[in-house]
Amino acid sequence: MHSHSIEQWTHDHAFLGEKHDENERRTWLVVVLTLVMMVGEIVAGSLFGSMALLADGWHMGTHAAALGIAAFAYRFARRHLGNAHFTFGTGKFGDLAAFSSAIILGLIAVEIAYESVLRLITPVPIVYGEAIAVAALGLCVNLASAWLLRDSHDHHHHHHGHDHGHSHAHHDHDEHDHHHHHHDNNLRAAYVHVMADAATSVLAIGALVVAMYSGWVWADPAVGLIGSVVIASWAFGLIKSSGAVLLDVRADEKLERVIRARMEVGEDRVTDLHLWQVGPGHCAVLVSVVSDKPKQPAVYKKRLAGLKGLSHITVEVETCPH
Repeated sequence: MHSHSIEQWTHDHAFLGEKHDENERRTWLVVVLTLVMMVGEIVAGSLFGSMALLADGWHMGTHAAALGIAAFAYRFARRHLGNAHFTFGTGKFGDLAAFSSAIILGLIAVEIAYESVLRLITPVPIVYGEAIAVAALGLCVNLASAWLLRDSHDHHHHHHGHDHGHSHAHHDHDEHDHHHHHHDNNLRAAYVHVMADAATSVLAIGALVVAMYSGWVWADPAVGLIGSVVIASWAFGLIKSSGAVLLDVRADEKLERVIRARMEVGEDRVTDLHLWQVGPGHCAVLVSVVSDKPKQPAVYKKRLAGLKGLSHITVEVETCPH
């Protein structure tokens, strides 16, 4: 068989979300916005001797680092899209970045809780006007960042290969039978970071206003503790969803049932089925079929045509000895 005829049987492993490039641009914009805010606060805090500005500036630096991880993940996945060293492409690199960001978010929650407990034990004097102004400024930047990172129900692009009966195949996807998509965990991680900061700012403004007019200096650290619990729960949710993708947890039970139903026709029986996510909106499936009268793998793959989100199919066929 000549090399030019083999090429028509091969396919790529490009499992990136449809809006990958757009999400990358939006994330870099938020990184720049966060860095500008961070530098501005640190410079202003140093010039005017404001501890509130300095503290918030360095805090913004932590978020900028996490957002930078998200942006670099998009860039890496795009630049190494055709790298054969990545068996199933670079579609899951965003989930790795999301997992890392979630750990950073968890550490931020611990830091906020620690500072809040210290201030409950030994209250520190607060310059209310200045602190409220800083929190309001941070909130504006976070809301602008959240708007940039909003996820408008990402419908994913599927790269189609050729189905000529080889062991791996891509299929055209239609909307009938099954509607399925996965959100971009990397974009979600970046969004959660800015929303966590926004929530912290809102809670801080409320607590500072209450403390300023009532004299309850404990209100600010108490609200800080509440905020740390909320942020920790968001971090845990992110770790759970991105970790599931990294560990190849069953991607979709409904889709799995549909696959099994389509494959088990007549005497054909599914003996093994593995379905896992290889990128945002892209799943791979490996199916083992046993039959009294086995057919070519291409026949079985054709049965799965039209299933949205199924981007890589491998079929193993065995003859039933009895």
